[in-house]
Amino acid sequence: MIRVAIVDDHQIVRTGFRELLSEDVSISIGFEAATGDEALEKLRTLPCDVLLLDISLPGKSGIDVLRGVRQRYPDVRVLILSGFPEESYALAMIRNGANGYLCKDCERDELLRAIHMVSTGRRYVSARTAELLADEMSGERSGMLHEMLSDRELQVFLRLARGESVSDIAGQLNLSVKTISTYRSRVTEKLNVASNAELATYALRHGLIAQ
Repeated sequence: MIRVAIVDDHQIVRTGFRELLSEDVSISIGFEAATGDEALEKLRTLPCDVLLLDISLPGKSGIDVLRGVRQRYPDVRVLILSGFPEESYALAMIRNGANGYLCKDCERDELLRAIHMVSTGRRYVSARTAELLADEMSGERSGMLHEMLSDRELQVFLRLARGESVSDIAGQLNLSVKTISTYRSRVTEKLNVASNAELATYALRHGLIAQ
């Protein structure tokens, strides 16, 4: 039996996925969570094999949760199930430890196939993600700058792009203001931008935050 947890801030989305997964007798629902904090708290006591994780969550984002899971629960497989297309996040999330990436409008059979695959320790790469990887390897697509950010850099970048202050981010991530400022400097250098406004422009241009 594969124990699956569903982490999404929309009740109707969680209900839809729960009903869809109930059709597979080899899958059981370990728990549901509406926030990143709730997901990490439940992981402390509730067993889970595969975490279906949205990126856009209130409080701790899916990227925050992914980092926490990789540090504290290395045996839990994380399958990103996002409203953002593969072009926006797939390669960045996989490089930072996700076991797979799917869009929420994927077919039922593909979702079940992905859950079964990542539960065995393998990675699931959708046809579109495989195409992106192939294009990058062949030189037909240059990797996006944000895809090369570490998980912590990506965390800080997206929070800055959404207008959070350095001090607010420090509080959310339990880090010092000096540390966040250092990450900000790394991010602006890697993305070749000079200000938070340019960070936001980059994020909007590449579909990393909602307009």
